[in-house]
Amino acid sequence: MPQVSERGERMPGSPIRRLVPLANKAIERGVKVYRLNIGQPDVPTPPEALEALRNIDRKVLEYSPSEGLLSLRKKLREYYRRFKINVDVDDIIVTTGGSEAVLFAFMACLDPGDEIIVPEPAYANYMAFAISAGAKIVTVPSNIDNGFELPPVEEFEKLITPRTKGILICNPNNPTGYLYTMKEMLQIRDMVLKYDLFLFSDEVYREFCYTGAPYISAFHLPGIEENVVLIDSVSKRYNECGIRIGALITKHKELKKNVMKFCQARLSPPLLGQLVAEASIDTSPEYMLATYNEYVERRKFMIDQINQIPGCYTPIPMGAFYTVVRLPVDDADKFCRWCLEEFEYEGQTIFMAPASGFYTTPGMGKNEVRMAYVLEKEELAKALLVLRKALEAYNAGQSTSSDAVDR
Repeated sequence: MPQVSERGERMPGSPIRRLVPLANKAIERGVKVYRLNIGQPDVPTPPEALEALRNIDRKVLEYSPSEGLLSLRKKLREYYRRFKINVDVDDIIVTTGGSEAVLFAFMACLDPGDEIIVPEPAYANYMAFAISAGAKIVTVPSNIDNGFELPPVEEFEKLITPRTKGILICNPNNPTGYLYTMKEMLQIRDMVLKYDLFLFSDEVYREFCYTGAPYISAFHLPGIEENVVLIDSVSKRYNECGIRIGALITKHKELKKNVMKFCQARLSPPLLGQLVAEASIDTSPEYMLATYNEYVERRKFMIDQINQIPGCYTPIPMGAFYTVVRLPVDDADKFCRWCLEEFEYEGQTIFMAPASGFYTTPGMGKNEVRMAYVLEKEELAKALLVLRKALEAYNAGQSTSSDAVDR
């Protein structure tokens, strides 16, 4: 039998999706599963987007340009300027989701063996994309006890080597919901300048910042305009994850040339998705505000309820729609599987993402999970009651097992 690649063997499984088969089996048994594992919002897609989809009137569904439709890139330029992100149309390359933007950024910037420094916990697919590029993610641990704030600059500098090519941040952060402050962003800027690094900045959750302070983009930081590689996606802000439209934005001319080679190799981003995304940029302010307010309410409800469950703790996330939760369990991976395989409360169970998959440092996140507040409050209330009951049953079972061993 032929051998598969070492690269494929080293690719990590998704902590978000790897338990899906267990969830599907639970559903087949008739159990209702509350899915808090994945950032798939239940908020309806904007009517402007759905209307555009219904009214596509073309005789041929052709290839689009490899860099994306010019009309969409012009609309994206208008969108970014609302956030004082001043980029030109030629700085914007449309990608097949934000994921392809990260992958192409890594492939175009990094050689095998090059290193990127990333605060952890971090979005799990960053590791997969780095492995695809032959590069290495080097992590700086952040801590749930201080709300996952940026580690001190000294901790980053300890990790910088001749192979270090960049720093990667997600702001607001997935999985923690942390929102970087201006002070932290300026510290990152200074490191980028000092060591002449790329700054990969994943900003797909910029609409969901809950502090009231102005949103800080990597493109707002003076002096590093050509170091910045901004990653974006329409999936979350317009609740249209399935159209798979993202963007890579950079002012670095040589990098753009490199990225375009990968874009040409995959031919073009999805035509229908681009047409929908273009219409979505005209989504009404009322829709955007209603969506924002809904997440504010869900966040408050979820955080309050979680911190009332004995032994549970989560800080208050200031962005995105995720939070990392410390649970009173010995092994969150084991607990999440148990919830889907063995537990139900009144015909219900809960699906969470074990946080260990968002860390690369062995042993970190062992008793943590990531939860997404992407369900309406009534459903969240039921899900969190199920979590409370699951923890009670799990820990009672663990105590019984321990007693049996002791005897």
